[in-house]
Amino acid sequence: MVGSARWSVAFLGLLVLAFGAYLAGLHRLTRGGVPLRGVVVIALAVQLVPLGAPLMLSSDAWTYWMYGRIAVVHDANPYETPPSAFPDDPAYRWSGEEWRDSTSVYAPGFTLASEPIAFAAGESHNAAAWLYKTLAALAACVTVLLATRLAARPALAAAFLGWNPLLAVHLAGGGHNDAWVGALLLAALATQARGVAWAFGAAVKWIPLALLPLQALAERRRAGLGAFAVTSVVVGALATWRYGFAWLDAFGPLADNARETTSYALPHRLSQLGVPESAAIALFAVVFAVAYLLLARAAWRGRARLALAAVVLLACAPYVTPWYLAWVVPLAAVEEDELARWLALALTAYLLPQTIPL
Repeated sequence: MVGSARWSVAFLGLLVLAFGAYLAGLHRLTRGGVPLRGVVVIALAVQLVPLGAPLMLSSDAWTYWMYGRIAVVHDANPYETPPSAFPDDPAYRWSGEEWRDSTSVYAPGFTLASEPIAFAAGESHNAAAWLYKTLAALAACVTVLLATRLAARPALAAAFLGWNPLLAVHLAGGGHNDAWVGALLLAALATQARGVAWAFGAAVKWIPLALLPLQALAERRRAGLGAFAVTSVVVGALATWRYGFAWLDAFGPLADNARETTSYALPHRLSQLGVPESAAIALFAVVFAVAYLLLARAAWRGRARLALAAVVLLACAPYVTPWYLAWVVPLAAVEEDELARWLALALTAYLLPQTIPL
């Protein structure tokens, strides 16, 4: 979104109003009596509406496009060669400035998928944006439908997820691949191919790797670890065939990210109070470790609490963006965990203004 501060304020005002309507709708649904079909139709509509807008509030989709073009057009390795090596590429001027000197930070499954998308988009930045926006919107819709299958209260789950305006703005509006992660996480919980879905989710972004141990502790033999291992080996073999072992270097830029903070990250907020930033990051790392151990104990007793784990991970991370809620909110929607739901709503409210150029 580019324009005057007045338009930015207006956009935020409308987003706040939409969030207020979302909360009111959830409150109404807690009393029951609302047909599931109507709730789902509204949820799908909310998640699809931003497809009619240009790419909003982020250039990540164009950065995906650039990394895909590095491989499929320039026959180079996006894990070895940064976008700045191809300044004349039509995707370069549209990709995020902060990523132009960085090799890909994404897991290899997503990079493999980005190649045919880059080929289909050609040299059109509009086509690239539309493709990623459409894929994110479809993933959001699939996540809504999976939520109705998983949750004890299907209508509330569909609304909790699908009526969320911030998700709509950043998924169908921004085309972020976190929508894929959210869909695959729920697919892992809702289908028999759970190990395969866990592996594919981790092949897009590494987040599911932090949650899988809790699910494995809770489910023991039913966690699908065998299928996860086989699928991971297959994806890793394909990635090695295509990119060599350079795809393992994605952990390098990812580690650099972990040492940085975004303005809305809680470690950054603590550093604004005078605590050294490195100390703030270390403190939240300890908080996450302690919380994770407590959650592991709960999982060993049979309750995984993945939603709460995702909330804690997001709250403690030094690098936070609003589209990360795409893997937090779905889990909070389907689990009967009131604490996780309230915290997910609080994070959504807190992150509403982030990325809006005020």
